[in-house]
Amino acid sequence: MTSRLLHYPGTVSQPLPSIEQIKKELQCTEDLIHTIKGFREKVVNILTHRMGKALLIVGPCSIHDPEAACEFAKKLKQLSDYVSDKIQLVMRVYCEKPRTGKGWKGLLHDPNLNQKSDVIKGIRLTRELMLEINRIGVPVGTEFLDPLTCYYYQDLATWGSIGARTSSSQVHRQLASGLPMPIGFKNSTDGDIMNAVNGMIAAEHSQSHIGLSETGEVCSLTTSGNPHTHLVLRGGESKPNFDRPSVAYALELLATYDLPLRLLIDCSHDNSRKNHEQQIEVFEQVLEQMEAGNDHIVGMLLESHLDSGQQELTQNFSCLKYGVSITDACLDWQTTESLILKAHAALQNQNYEVKSFSN
Repeated sequence: MTSRLLHYPGTVSQPLPSIEQIKKELQCTEDLIHTIKGFREKVVNILTHRMGKALLIVGPCSIHDPEAACEFAKKLKQLSDYVSDKIQLVMRVYCEKPRTGKGWKGLLHDPNLNQKSDVIKGIRLTRELMLEINRIGVPVGTEFLDPLTCYYYQDLATWGSIGARTSSSQVHRQLASGLPMPIGFKNSTDGDIMNAVNGMIAAEHSQSHIGLSETGEVCSLTTSGNPHTHLVLRGGESKPNFDRPSVAYALELLATYDLPLRLLIDCSHDNSRKNHEQQIEVFEQVLEQMEAGNDHIVGMLLESHLDSGQQELTQNFSCLKYGVSITDACLDWQTTESLILKAHAALQNQNYEVKSFSN
């Protein structure tokens, strides 16, 4: 019998542990399952206007150092306890990064930061980190990028997104239709909103597609549809889309397709023209729209780390600065804390007073 090659000659394959095996090794306890379920219910209640709070998804552009990520989570937890009457904080825990060309693909794929894949180690690190952040008491938000690796950690996420490069992907729309948490679809990098709207339409309906069982078997899946999809405006190459006319247009488009009138605004990416400090102005202008009564804007996203800016990933990893992003530049913690406190005061119709809850 003639052997048929599945891959290009020279391709190396490595078996991965099954999803079931990894989940047994790094278990989510019953108490933690209950906690995550509660987190998800709070986010759903915000999206459906059953809870008068704003949703703020805050954290590093990407995770490369679990220790720094946990320090950030502890600061966020302390602040969350203070603002929880008006704001639900969720931490960005993005362990996979999309790449237009070459580049570091995230903790899950390259945990050693050496451009050499170690997916088995990365899967374990990703799951360990998400477990720990949930134990700290902070909900996890993440982008679901790879439709296979996501099964290893999707049970630990409270909120998820389908990114600007994948909102038009049928595979990701099918995936979103079966995920057990609210999913935001980002508009495309060129600013087109229709791809995200079509993604929402597809994901809210039942889908049949090929996927994995927990034991690793390839199987046919039929989803029930995800009722809690929403639009995320992240700007486009030609212009931002956080301003009042852009928001009004997005809501009109959602209404045209009989979709729920709810959206999040990403203060980073093309809305900030990829200038991390410009996030401050975007945040404040969106907050003004929320204060003025636009309750269809249910919240915002911020890229934030312990320290500001960005650093290049080099071969000398010991020279990396602690708490500084190696992908997109981020705001520092002090600025982030100040913005969240400002939003909290504004949503209470109180005068803004700077306080600090950092250790």
